[in-house]
Amino acid sequence: MSPRSASVNEELRRRSKERLLQAAVELVGEHGYDTTTLGDIADRAGSARGLVSYYFPGKRQLVQSAVHRLMHRTLEEALEREPSTAEGPERMARAIDAILGLARDRPVLMRQHMAGLLQAEVGFVPCPEQRRLAELLRDTVARHGSRDVDRDYPMLRALLMGAVFAALVPGVPMPVLVLRAELFKRYRLEWEMGVPPDAEAPDGTTCDTDLSRFFSTGVPDQPIVTDRTGRTTQSK
Repeated sequence: MSPRSASVNEELRRRSKERLLQAAVELVGEHGYDTTTLGDIADRAGSARGLVSYYFPGKRQLVQSAVHRLMHRTLEEALEREPSTAEGPERMARAIDAILGLARDRPVLMRQHMAGLLQAEVGFVPCPEQRRLAELLRDTVARHGSRDVDRDYPMLRALLMGAVFAALVPGVPMPVLVLRAELFKRYRLEWEMGVPPDAEAPDGTTCDTDLSRFFSTGVPDQPIVTDRTGRTTQSK
């Protein structure tokens, strides 16, 4: 058997990393951060334990990257859903509803994410997933009419993080509807924009337990093969 090409090895590594990210959000969402071990994540992903350490410095960084992936894909899905629009106010409303929706629908996962950000030994870890989330939010701010995105994007990020934190504080959570109203007032948005609480949620905005659409792990049971030119394909 001839050795695998560099492109095949790269695709296998990408799939392994995607499976670890998906397993992390699933397990932490189901059982919480402290109960979930790196071994549990590796087992769920069908990966060797050593691969987790190869891709991520530790559990906190893995979970932070996984939640940032969930956040940026949820936001991306909300912004691009039909009917498609380039209007700044509508896109800002969709962005606010997407992030508040995660706090409402996935409280365990988002609470653990916020707790991790506040830990001094880890803190805020820049990663490709976080950068994509930042790009989407910066674009939202720009389309909303900002004259200084470098100033207004950090404010939007801070307001959204603060709203998520307020919605998830144990014992004294603020209602998501109250937080939504305050954010909509700040950005001069009509209540009917985005996904109003009394409206039927469009596809992709409900709490779907199947998160596979956010993680490109490849088609199950179809191994990677290479043709005579060395291109990567999947067997039928």
